[in-house]
Amino acid sequence: MDFSSNYDITQTANFIHNGNFTRVALQFPDDLLKDSIKVVSELRKELNLLATRQESSSSDDKKEIGLYVLADTTYGSCCVDEVGASHVDADSVVHYGHTCLSPTTTLPAFCVFGKAAIDVSDCAKCLSDCLLSSDKPILVLYGLEYAHALESLRTESSLLCGTKGSSRLRFADVTSSVISPLESKETPSVKLESPNGCTANGSHDDCKETDSTVDGFKHSIGGLTWNLPQGHKMEEYMLFWIGLENPAFSNLVLTYNSSDIVRYDPVENCTMEDISQTKKILQRRYYIVEKAKDANIIGILVGTLGVAGYLNMINQMKALIARAGKKAYTLLMGKPNPAKLANFPECDVFIYVSCAQTALLDSKDFLSPVITPYEAVLAFNRGSQWTGEYVIGFQDLLTSAQYNVDGGPEEARFSFMKGCYVEDFNQQELAESMNGDEDKERATTDLAEATHKALQLHDKYPKSIIKGAANSGAEFFSSRSYQGLEMQTDDSVPLAVVTGRTGRAAGYTGEPSKDQNS
Repeated sequence: MDFSSNYDITQTANFIHNGNFTRVALQFPDDLLKDSIKVVSELRKELNLLATRQESSSSDDKKEIGLYVLADTTYGSCCVDEVGASHVDADSVVHYGHTCLSPTTTLPAFCVFGKAAIDVSDCAKCLSDCLLSSDKPILVLYGLEYAHALESLRTESSLLCGTKGSSRLRFADVTSSVISPLESKETPSVKLESPNGCTANGSHDDCKETDSTVDGFKHSIGGLTWNLPQGHKMEEYMLFWIGLENPAFSNLVLTYNSSDIVRYDPVENCTMEDISQTKKILQRRYYIVEKAKDANIIGILVGTLGVAGYLNMINQMKALIARAGKKAYTLLMGKPNPAKLANFPECDVFIYVSCAQTALLDSKDFLSPVITPYEAVLAFNRGSQWTGEYVIGFQDLLTSAQYNVDGGPEEARFSFMKGCYVEDFNQQELAESMNGDEDKERATTDLAEATHKALQLHDKYPKSIIKGAANSGAEFFSSRSYQGLEMQTDDSVPLAVVTGRTGRAAGYTGEPSKDQNS
């Protein structure tokens, strides 16, 4: 495919020119970074051509446009890296490659999806075979890199399926390739402006019934949107996914886990109906939720600084954890990995606040499990029950029914991990506060003494605390047998400074050489 067409050079130049942007950040994933120099060169030629045309029709001075290549994104490469763009004081971002189309906070962005190769005829034939073998209508969804072939696929499918068969086919549309920043950082909604001037309002990332329209309900997931007629449900449709088995497909399977799903692999040119391995993720997530209920110390991992509404969700998580009587610590560390999180052994569980397509981390290699904000609501909000619905995007969590569930009765709960009834710390404190003013004063004194003991460093015979029993980082730290390089000794006299070894590790000064040893 033509290089300029694959990277949408003309459309990108029009976006920059029409928006009067002067400092543009070009964000590339690692696999496309090799083409960045050529993209900048072609884009510069197109911008100069547009500027020349403008000069001939206007007397305005020519503006210099700076193009800056961004690599090694701060967080997931699917999100617009507003942090990296701010380092060069950019006023817009052009995002290349796979994207989650999460709404931005401050900068407008133009997304270049790319044009992956696909055999349209073979895909249309597989779609026709699925239509004949199923009595359900089919909804066609796809990765954004295959959106360029949508019109050809519609035409081929209508010829193969006929008029009657085509009436049972529905195709999702791409919302827009242009993302406009939200007016408010606290509002978890999105306003997208398409190149033709139309706007599409609605939430992104795995929302189900977002808006009620004349034709029915509007659905959206991962930058795709479609309408279903009144009275129709997603469970009544077979989902035909065109694309690879990537995070976008996993989000689809988890969000619509009660629907029949068939995946067409454009690389192998075949359909795959067995997605049992992907659906097993739900069983694993349910186990993690039950494990998180017994956690006392929770770490909130900041997985994005650009997706709109992230700060609001972090505050909501803090309030949720505080209501559950647990301790929360906010951690900002870029892309999480087992080595980084192992530095915080006091945390029993981590909540990862990020975009929908990077939210699910396989925590098998982690010291503590990593859960999503939705799973945190199920774990820490009394009265919440898992009904089979799954919400991955934190922007849709605020409108979820589970989020607004009133707290259940303040009583001991049954722990499936421990096999017995347990009381949370806030319930124990509440019971103590019900015993009158004298008990309140005694409880305050006991709390002060416990805090004092927790902050002390024990020289000998530290009382070990089993992971999950401590209710603060200070209490956990006081129980550790290793507390850093500081030497604990009863002698308060400072030691004299001595000269250490000099030289290299292969042979320090003063050590006998190999020749002398032989």
